[in-house]
Amino acid sequence: MVGVSNEASSSRMQQLTQGRRLGFRGLLGANRYLLFSSLFACIGSFMYGTDQGILSNLLTGQNFASKFPSVYSDPVLKGWVVSVLQLGAWLGALVNGPLANAISRKYSLTVAAFLFTLGSAICAGAQNVTYLFVGRIIAGIAVGQISHVVPLYMAEISPSEFRGALVSLQQLGITAGIMVSYWLCYGTSFAGGQACDANESAPFGDSGAWSPYTDVPEGGCTGQTELAWRLPLALQVAPALVLLLGAPFLPFSPRWLMSKGRDDACRAAISELRSLPLDDPIVETEYLEIKAAVLFDERTAAELHPGKSGISLTFAKVGMLFTNTGLFKRLATGCIIMFFQQFTGINAIIYYAPTIFGSLGLNASTTSLLATGVLGVVDFVFTFPAIFWVDRWGRRKFFMAGALGMMVSHVIVAAIVGHYDGNFNVPGGKVAGWVGVVFIYMMGANFSYSWGPVAWLVPAEIFSPGHRSQAVSIIISCNYMMNDK
Repeated sequence: MVGVSNEASSSRMQQLTQGRRLGFRGLLGANRYLLFSSLFACIGSFMYGTDQGILSNLLTGQNFASKFPSVYSDPVLKGWVVSVLQLGAWLGALVNGPLANAISRKYSLTVAAFLFTLGSAICAGAQNVTYLFVGRIIAGIAVGQISHVVPLYMAEISPSEFRGALVSLQQLGITAGIMVSYWLCYGTSFAGGQACDANESAPFGDSGAWSPYTDVPEGGCTGQTELAWRLPLALQVAPALVLLLGAPFLPFSPRWLMSKGRDDACRAAISELRSLPLDDPIVETEYLEIKAAVLFDERTAAELHPGKSGISLTFAKVGMLFTNTGLFKRLATGCIIMFFQQFTGINAIIYYAPTIFGSLGLNASTTSLLATGVLGVVDFVFTFPAIFWVDRWGRRKFFMAGALGMMVSHVIVAAIVGHYDGNFNVPGGKVAGWVGVVFIYMMGANFSYSWGPVAWLVPAEIFSPGHRSQAVSIIISCNYMMNDK
C-alpha cells in the first residue's frame, strides 16, 4: 500500500514539475534559498580542498624542511604525514553515519567544523612531527565527516530535477579549495626570500643539492620565514570557523525530520527550501513522497527486526547492507565507483603536483609551483560542466567521457616520462616536457567534470532514507581506504 502511494506521489510530482528547466540554470530561476544553503554547506568541501592543496606545496619548502628535516628527507615519513589524514577520514566517515542519523545532518557538519578548526590550529602551531600527526588525524576525522554528510545533506534537501547540480557543488568546493591553496602557497613561498639562507639565491624548494641537516644557517633560516608554511595552515581555520558558526542555522533535512516523527517540521522545511507556501501542491506532494518512503522503511525494519530499536536497530540495518542482495548490490556499486575514482590517480597528482611537474623538466620549484597553481584553476573551471549538465545528460555519460579522457592523458604523460627518463635537456626535451604538463592539465580537467563530482552524487541517490546514511558512510570510508597516495 505504501509502495503504491509512493508511486502515485512520484507520478503526481512529475506532472507538477513538468516543463521546469533541469540542473543549475533551473535552480537559479527557481530557488535562491536552496542554492545558498547548498553553497554554505560546501564550505566544508572547500576546507577539504584547501587541506589537500596546501600540504603538497609546503613539503617542498626549505623553511618547513629546516623545522621538520626528517619529513623533508625521508620519503616514507613524508608519505605518512600526507596519508595519516586519510586514516582519520576513513574513521570519520564510518562514525558519521550513525552520528548524522542521531543528531541531524547539519549538526554533524557543525561537529566536523569544530574538529577541522582544532586540527588545523594544531598543525599551524606545530613544533615537532608529533604535532603534525595529531593535527592531521583530527582534521582527517573532520574531512571524513564532511565527505559523508555534505553530499548526503544536499541530496536530501534538493528536488530530483536539481539534485545532480547541487551535489556537484561538493566537487566545486573541493577544487576551489585546492585552487586557492595552490596560489596561497605560491605567494607565501616568497616570505623572507626563496631560500632558507638569505645569502643563497637557490629557488624555493629546489632540493637538488640542499640538505636540511647541513645547509641550514646556525640558529635557523635567515631567509625564508616560518610564515611561508604557518600562514597557509593557519588560514584554514577561517572557513572552518565560518561553517562552525553558520551550520546550526542551515535548514534541517526534511527526510531526517520525518524519520524522527517531526511531520509538521518536515512540511515546513520543504516549504522553506522550495520557497513555496505550505499548501502548495508541490510541497504537499513531496511531503507525501518522503512520508511514504520513511513509513516503508519503518515497516520493513519492524518486520525484519522485531523488538529492536536504537543502537541494536542501527547495527541490524548495517548488517542488512551485506546480507540483503539488493542492498548489497547498491553498496558494492558505490564502493566500486569510489575504487575507480581513487585509482584514476588524481590524489597523487594533487598531493605531489610540484614533484610531478619537476619530473617533466620544470626543475625550478618556483616554476613548478606556478604550474601547480594553473592546475588548480583548470580543475576548478572544468567542474562547471557537471553542475550545468549532469541532470540533463545523465551520470553514465559523464563517467564514460571522463574515463576516456583520463586514459589518453595517462598514456601520453607516461610515454613522455618513460622516453626521456628525466633528461629533458636533449633536443626536443623541453617541448615534450611542456606537452606532458598540458596533458596533466587534461587529466585534471577530465576528472573534474566526471569522476570527481559524479562519484559523490551516485551513492547519495541509490539508497532509501532508512539505509542512506549508514550506506553512504561505508562507501565514503571505502574512498579513503583505497586512497592512492
